[in-house]
Amino acid sequence: MTNIGYLILQTLAAAAGTVGFSLLFGVPVRYFCHCGLIGGAGWFLYLLTLPATTSAVATFAATVLVILMSRWFAVRKQCPVTIFLISGILPLVPGAGIYWASYYAVTGHMAKAFDTGLTALKVAIAIVLGIVFVFELPQKLFCIGTRKS
Repeated sequence: MTNIGYLILQTLAAAAGTVGFSLLFGVPVRYFCHCGLIGGAGWFLYLLTLPATTSAVATFAATVLVILMSRWFAVRKQCPVTIFLISGILPLVPGAGIYWASYYAVTGHMAKAFDTGLTALKVAIAIVLGIVFVFELPQKLFCIGTRKS
């Protein structure tokens, strides 16, 4: 499979997974497409930036995009930002890294456990910093072009 095919397949899988988690979290059906778009766009940016940088920096960039899009859709759809934020951020959460760190620790491979756990911790911190960074932007920036502005 070509690189572009791989990117498209991964992006579609992330979008579908995001919609699945939206269903699980009780997001109204009318927002599923928006949630899928946000999750897919975040994962796409992550995949694009990953070859040029570390996973933590790629996750930070993708998180910033996810939160920007979440805030933008929340203003336009007049609903809470958490509807889009929680499901949209899930493809970036380092679940596999935490799993493997635990697995290596249990099986006695402490060096691998430490490396994998440290990477997962860096990614988690990158997600938190991305969320905080975008939420510090004034709400007026997201109201531009709406009747509220």
